[in-house]
Amino acid sequence: MSQSWYKNENYDPNPELKIWMDGKIVAAPDAKVNVFDHGLLYGDGIFEGIRIYNGKIFERIAHLRRFLDCAKAIRLQLPLDMKGLSDALDAALQANGIVGPGKTGYIRLVATRGVGVLGISPLRTWKPSVIVIASTISMYPKEMYENGMAVIVSSFTRNHPNATPARIKSLNYLNNILAKLEAHDAGAGEAIMLNHMGYVGEATGDNVFIVRDRQICTPHVASGMLEGITRATVLKLARNEGIEVSERVLERFDLYSADEMFLTGTGAEVIPVTKIDNRPVGDGKVGPISKRLIELYRNHVNEAPDIRP
Repeated sequence: MSQSWYKNENYDPNPELKIWMDGKIVAAPDAKVNVFDHGLLYGDGIFEGIRIYNGKIFERIAHLRRFLDCAKAIRLQLPLDMKGLSDALDAALQANGIVGPGKTGYIRLVATRGVGVLGISPLRTWKPSVIVIASTISMYPKEMYENGMAVIVSSFTRNHPNATPARIKSLNYLNNILAKLEAHDAGAGEAIMLNHMGYVGEATGDNVFIVRDRQICTPHVASGMLEGITRATVLKLARNEGIEVSERVLERFDLYSADEMFLTGTGAEVIPVTKIDNRPVGDGKVGPISKRLIELYRNHVNEAPDIRP
């Protein structure tokens, strides 16, 4: 599979893009991170990816709750509560004109431990930093959503839950990046990562679903994966549609013998998989349940209300 949609080019920030940074709106070229920031030096921080559909932030409360939970898990004392974070999102959207009906976009919410000394101790850092980037995102080309994508099972194991818990959306994604590079080398769009027990965890940036005998199966949260907001939405849509759903342990064999497969994520949304490790998934075409859930998800996100804290 061609990787031509990925381009290795020099990137200069759009000078028209405005960044919300620690309470101020600044032009993207001027949005600088201190070289002593622990987010840069040690990956010490958290982030959240959030979609805007039809001018509305999708699942605002769920995303902010997960962000706050992750901050608590790493003992990062944020300078803003949920209401303050929500207002920051709105300010960034307003500054970039991503407001009103018909507008779409993507928010990257980031928090770092802040500036510190050249030592790993978080006790020697100062005020945490919060950044909101409101822009756009394009994960995969349109034809992949229509024809499916190829994936591999990575040789890189998902982080042990007692090392770097997958349920913390931290700034340290090196584990995922190594697996993603492996996928690129294999000419695949994504890599499925197994956990330390050899069971399916998640893809490098998405949750994994299979369909077998018209039942949807996805790894249980204890399998070593992030509890995706899109994942939760798809599970709810499937149940509302009367499709049987199971959250359980999945093995590599379950992927190879699936009738259908798809991945979910804020950036990727719902994308079908039609080949894994050079094996066709089902008949090698996008299956009916995958197609139906893609349709249901697209309808849902455009109609969902934007509920503020």
